[in-house]
Amino acid sequence: MIHNRTLWLALSATLVIYGCGNSSQPAASMSATSPSRGQLLQSPPTEAGTFSAGDLLADLTGGAMGSELQQLLQQLPLSVGCTVTIYHLEYQTVGGTNEPATASGALMVPSGVACAGPSPIVLYAHGTTPDKGFNIADMGASDNAEGLLLALLFASEGYIVVAPNYAGYDTSDLPYHPYLNGAQQSKDMIDCLTAAQTALATLGVSSNHKVFITGYSQGGFVAMQTHSAMQAAGMTVTASAPMSGPYALAAFGDAVFEGEVGSSETENVVLLTTSYQHSYGNVYANATDLFEAPYAAGADELLPSTTPISTLYSEGKLPQSALFSSTPPAPQYAALTPATPLATQPANLALVFAQGFGTGNLVTNSYRETYIQDAQAQPDGGFPTVTTGLPAAAPVTGIRDDLKLNDLRDWVPAAPVLLCAGANDPTVFYINTELMQDYWTKNAPTSASISVLDVDSPATVGDPYAVEKVGFAAAKAAAQVTGGDAGVLADYHATLVPPFCFFAVKSFFDSH
Repeated sequence: MIHNRTLWLALSATLVIYGCGNSSQPAASMSATSPSRGQLLQSPPTEAGTFSAGDLLADLTGGAMGSELQQLLQQLPLSVGCTVTIYHLEYQTVGGTNEPATASGALMVPSGVACAGPSPIVLYAHGTTPDKGFNIADMGASDNAEGLLLALLFASEGYIVVAPNYAGYDTSDLPYHPYLNGAQQSKDMIDCLTAAQTALATLGVSSNHKVFITGYSQGGFVAMQTHSAMQAAGMTVTASAPMSGPYALAAFGDAVFEGEVGSSETENVVLLTTSYQHSYGNVYANATDLFEAPYAAGADELLPSTTPISTLYSEGKLPQSALFSSTPPAPQYAALTPATPLATQPANLALVFAQGFGTGNLVTNSYRETYIQDAQAQPDGGFPTVTTGLPAAAPVTGIRDDLKLNDLRDWVPAAPVLLCAGANDPTVFYINTELMQDYWTKNAPTSASISVLDVDSPATVGDPYAVEKVGFAAAKAAAQVTGGDAGVLADYHATLVPPFCFFAVKSFFDSH
């Protein structure tokens, strides 16, 4: 991901980068000498490296959109420019069945004349990655624009940043990743925050007791789940800002199986089913129930991987886009193979849905048919039509039950929340943001402060996010010129939306 307003900061910021490392958390049966959840396992934390603002700026603007980003930065100035020290933390957490696990992440600490005194904390959850070695503290990694962005946009503006890598990544000893397992991922976030607070004390750094939570894509879900968990535990949450996340998981899952196959869905389905099979054991009896024969062997160990996903595609271990067969599971499902976008959805999503069907597909027709039959017998209240807005009352299939368990349409925030996304997102459909907004409109107290930003909407008079909307429109137009509709769809979720949602989140947090 690339973020623009942040880059302006780089002109005056110098960053020293360290990282957050592994940890594992004991289950209840562990001995008293075992590490406890949130325990810092390496003290002092390890320094990772030092980077100039010029190097960071070059990294972020060196791609195809570099000139457009530089122009946009001039319209989106930031001001403080702290020096940033980043540490690599190792801490104890748990896996999907509450088993002990280690995890890692990054702690970014601002310093300098303009950044003296206690600082607020931003707890950040990163987006989906198939790379098992991902380390958000590694500023030199080619796939870590998120880390660069956090350092520039938040840390060099005076925020302490805590950003887990998640269990199952980097130096974690967990052999799988509990992807979109809300209970586990919120524990992981809280445990990294606990370890970071211990590290801050050893470094003689203090916070001002404000805690903000944000994240993008998978991290948007994790951020919202963490806000819910911390609120339930009576922990401080000053405000949160989930971005482009799959919050209404049960509705989103139904949309996919009913023919609305988004971008990167084969990768996401492998991560999701691996997570839920390890955590709940009810996704399938045999891997061949779910996966076609060429992919079934080892599918539950495929992702995340140290092998690049492009290699997994080329070696035939994972289809790049064909999630389902282009032959319907039964004649009555022809209209869902692929589906036509609903009247409330962008028409160009038809191009994306179609790519999810073909030969050499990942998921068996029999598994898809069983899922669709369950969805039609026990429909979600938010898809394909909005009724109750809630997940199905009693899904029969294991995976639909798991999606319901992790669906976030069952809580309301007590602290201010900003939801940011783009309405034409081909990867995490905007229905997720709309259903959360609808649920909170009906269930949150009138005192709740909830804001929703669609960066892909026109700016209005007095619009507090006019700059972000205008900037997004310019970036989208540039992508259209370069790659046409296909180029916009390819860049939308991972490249176009993030910078402008990040800018809006920074402004939102600054106001609290």
